[in-house]
Formats: sequence, C-alpha cells, structure tokens
Amino acid sequence: MRCPFCGNIDTQVKDSRPAEDHVAIRRRRFCSACGGRFTTYERVQLRDLVVVKSNGRREDFDRDKLERSIRIAAQKRPIEPERLDQMISGIVRRLESMGETDIPSKTIGEIVMESLARIDTVAYVRFASVYKNFQAADDFDKFVSELRPDAKSDE
Repeated sequence: MRCPFCGNIDTQVKDSRPAEDHVAIRRRRFCSACGGRFTTYERVQLRDLVVVKSNGRREDFDRDKLERSIRIAAQKRPIEPERLDQMISGIVRRLESMGETDIPSKTIGEIVMESLARIDTVAYVRFASVYKNFQAADDFDKFVSELRPDAKSDE
C-alpha cells in the first residue's frame, strides 16, 4: 500500500481487526520512510457498479462519494458513526445484490432516503433537500408536511 504522505510503496501493517460489523477489515499501517501512520479498509466487492445519471451520463460507483453525502446529511446529528458505517455497507450490499451492474442514480437516492428515514428524520430531510433539489423554503414545508400527513394546521 502506497503511503499517502510520501508515496513510499513499502508500508507495514501494524494492526488488523474487523470493522463495520465484520464486513470490512481495518488495517493500521506505518511508513518506514517517513514514519507516517494511516488506516486502510479492505472490503469485499461483488461487482463493479456503474451509476446511470438522470441525463444519461455514466460513471463508476464511488462508495466514498456515497459516504460523504450521507455523512454531510447526518452532520451534528446524534447518530453513532458505526451506525452510519453499517447503513452505508448495507446500501452497497443491496446495490451489489440487485443483479444489475448499471444502477440508476434515482434508485440509489431512493435507497439512501429510505435508510436515512429509519434512523434520523433530520438527516433524511437534509439529504432529500439536495436529492430532490429544493429551491425555496416552501419545498421544505411541503416535504415535511408529507412526512406528517395526519398533522393538521391550527388555523
């Protein structure tokens, strides 16, 4: 594994342990050239996925991009990082087990929203605001009112 600090290709594994509910291996590494320490994760990848955007453009699925978007939505929320890791791994496993290599971005967005709705409503609304491209406060109001269809306004 190449050192991210100096580029040296001779790094040593100092510690390995299961991570993300035993679906990944966390490895602590040490660079003998610069003394840098870093962590890598090893995961099983069942197949190479391709994301098909709404405009027809295709790009390789990027787990890190998915993770970044979910972590941004969940920022400063009382959600354990391990819970998010499990959720992300579950989403990726679900995508890989769909049997298709081409996955529409809409499908990924729906799965993420479904998963976030189960663990934190605020993170769900945050993600939805980007995914559904909210343009004004009224968009939030309409979306949140759909979350609580039985709530009546006191007018």
